Amino acid sequence: MRRISSAASSKRAAMAASLETRVPLLDHQLVALAWRLPPSLRRRGGVAKWPLRQLLHRHVPAALVERPKMGFGVPIDSWLRGPLRDWAEALLDPALLRRQGLLRPEPIQSLWREHLAGRADWHYYLWDVLMVQAWLEHNT
Repeated sequence: MRRISSAASSKRAAMAASLETRVPLLDHQLVALAWRLPPSLRRRGGVAKWPLRQLLHRHVPAALVERPKMGFGVPIDSWLRGPLRDWAEALLDPALLRRQGLLRPEPIQSLWREHLAGRADWHYYLWDVLMVQAWLEHNT
C-alpha cells in the first residue's frame, strides 16, 4: 500500500473543502530545518519568518509578501435563511428551549424572526445559541 505524505493528505483535505493552504510549510523536514535555525535568524528586526520572506522576495512581488493576513467569510447569515433554516428552527424551537430551561425562548425567537425577515442580521448571536443547542442535543 502506498503511503501518502501528511502534506499531500492535508492538501487533498483542503482542496475538498475549497480552501487555499500552504502545504509546503507542513513538510516535517522543512519544519525541522526552521527549528534548527537560531532565533536571531528566524526573526530579524522584528520581522517574523525572515528567511522565508527573503526567499519569497526573490520570486514574488513585495506587495504580496508583505500584505496582512486576510480571512474569508462564511455566509452563515444567508445559510440560516436557506439551507440551514430547518436545522436552526428545530434547535430554536420554543418548546425545546423551555424544556431545557437554559435559555429564554422569547428573545431568541424575536431575533430569529427579525433575521429571517431580513430586518436585521443576527447571525452571530443566533450561531452562538445554535452551537449551544447543538451541543446540548448531542450531549444530553
